[in-house]
Amino acid sequence: MLTEQIEARLSMSMDELNAAVTAAPAANPEATALVKWHGLLVESQTALVRAEDALIAALETQPSEVDDPTMDLAQRVNVAVHARDGRAMVVRWLLDAAAPGKQGLAAERLARLGRGARKGPAVQTSAPLRPATTPAAGRGVVR
Repeated sequence: MLTEQIEARLSMSMDELNAAVTAAPAANPEATALVKWHGLLVESQTALVRAEDALIAALETQPSEVDDPTMDLAQRVNVAVHARDGRAMVVRWLLDAAAPGKQGLAAERLARLGRGARKGPAVQTSAPLRPATTPAAGRGVVR
């Protein structure tokens, strides 16, 4: 469903979008972001299917109680679901022009971040450097 929305929004198939973004990633930042996050979403969906298949195979061989390795597989499925859902949320946000943060001051700040206007942190994150001083000649160091 999200793939269809991306293709409709940009009037291209995903194959065409991938080729266009690979050829000129800076030409359309929106398309570049959508292609990137769509790729991550597809990867996470594939990982989820593999994790589910492994869990089902393990459950089919289990007696009445589930052992620790099978519980680990269940946890892996849970993590894969969260990863997939999080990436889907990002794709939905990218597709929604009226989403929070895409209008007004927040959108301007986001656009500046996308252009790389600032190279470092907004605030100083380390102590200022002090010039090395040496004791004056004839003076000892106080201990």
